[in-house]
Amino acid sequence: MEPSVREPLVRKPSSSYHTFPKGTRMGLDPEYLRSLRNERLYLAVFAAVLGNFSFGFALVYTSPVIPALEAHPDPALRLDQHKASWFGSVFMLGAAAGGLSAMLLNDRLGRKLSIMFSAVPSAVGYVLLTSAQGIGMLLLGRVLTGYAGGVTSASIPVYISEISHPGVRGMLGACPQIMAVLGSLILYALGKYLGLLLDWRWLAVAGEVPVLAMILLLCFMPSSPRFLLSQGKEDEALRSLCWLRGKDTDYAQEYEQIKDSVRKQSRRVSCAEIKDPFIYKPLLIAVGMRFLQQLSGVTCVLVYLQPIFKKTFVILKPEYDAALVGLVRLFSVAIAAVSMDKAGRKILLFVSGGAMLASNLTMGLYIHFVPSSQNGTITNTTLGSLANPSAEPTNYITLIPLLATMFFIMGYAMGWGPITWLLMSEILPLKARGVASGLCVVVSWLTAFALTRFFLVVVDAFGLEVPFLFFAVICAGNIIFTGCCVPETKGRSLEQIEAFFRTGRRSFMRSFRR
Repeated sequence: MEPSVREPLVRKPSSSYHTFPKGTRMGLDPEYLRSLRNERLYLAVFAAVLGNFSFGFALVYTSPVIPALEAHPDPALRLDQHKASWFGSVFMLGAAAGGLSAMLLNDRLGRKLSIMFSAVPSAVGYVLLTSAQGIGMLLLGRVLTGYAGGVTSASIPVYISEISHPGVRGMLGACPQIMAVLGSLILYALGKYLGLLLDWRWLAVAGEVPVLAMILLLCFMPSSPRFLLSQGKEDEALRSLCWLRGKDTDYAQEYEQIKDSVRKQSRRVSCAEIKDPFIYKPLLIAVGMRFLQQLSGVTCVLVYLQPIFKKTFVILKPEYDAALVGLVRLFSVAIAAVSMDKAGRKILLFVSGGAMLASNLTMGLYIHFVPSSQNGTITNTTLGSLANPSAEPTNYITLIPLLATMFFIMGYAMGWGPITWLLMSEILPLKARGVASGLCVVVSWLTAFALTRFFLVVVDAFGLEVPFLFFAVICAGNIIFTGCCVPETKGRSLEQIEAFFRTGRRSFMRSFRR
């Protein structure tokens, strides 16, 4: 449903409006500020990122549910270590399949309709989890909610980047991560307090709420102007941009810039064009960032957060630790959202990579060197065995794993979490954006599946310190990758970022100074 506009479709550009104003004019140009503060833009972003809320909720669904199912009286639902590892990891296979689908859906249906489409498998998946009578229904429910998450992972960042004003694109680009973190935090809270009163199935019932709210709100939001122009729907694109920027702004000038960029990329990317540096360089950067992001260990930590805390016997109960880590993650993503358009993307990536490196290294060395008698670890207890209550910690040194994990999540949430998604949507060229974003999601979640599937196996065979030391090495690589390969996109329009990969850094900087 496209919003109606009573304004004439073409307005004469005014000299006072700038999509990308210079220097001090940014804070003084009334038309610029009106376009920046248009509430409808933020409403459209909120409607879209409800999909990320549902994704974050579904991703960590296993954290409180695995302990409940390991102690379940029904043998058909009871999880052993093997089943628990599949229950935790099969979500990523679904997400990878969703990313593959998004490669087609983004260019055929468009970004908005792809997000709306994801509500169907998500709703069905939660129904299966709610009514599960055996392990098969549980796994299928996880696959379907993962599939929906894969579609939204590829579609929402692209939708937000294409509708956002350049002056707030960094802040709005962090919103998907904020909502995913909030969804995880709500899941932890419900797992703790709802679990005291009601069956674990009610967690899946609660997961339906943001899905239904998302599809209802998106019915009234516009499609991406860039996508509409790529489909030859010029009048609809202009109405969409007017709705997003405000009818009292000179949106026509930005419309002409977007139209000119789309005109240059009217055809879909071909196999021969992939050899063009304009295509393959941003694609390799985006895919490389998604790969390194997952190899840093974040999904393993989030999925097995409570089991990890039980294994290391931190001084608080694991469910409280999980909620505390979720709060830290939410606070850190909010900091990133506020500072991304001021400090820049690269500096936050450097800080983030350094924090993650220090945290993983601390965690690995702690587990390796602190004797079991001090950290309370029972050597014959596997990470997947959660049914038995843990022993009480014997030393305040057990705060170290909690603090290291909090610092890791803080570092991730300030950089490699939100910025990886944002840069993916910023640097990919329009003609390849739909397909390439889906490819990034596929690589991301296949990597996440491999890590989560074999995490427990590696822990049982070699000890919990081995994966954390491996993650530390990867985080060092993340820092090097940032310095060598990642461009700074702060304050640049999508058209200027494309110009960087077309004509090189000097042209990019020259266009920015104009």
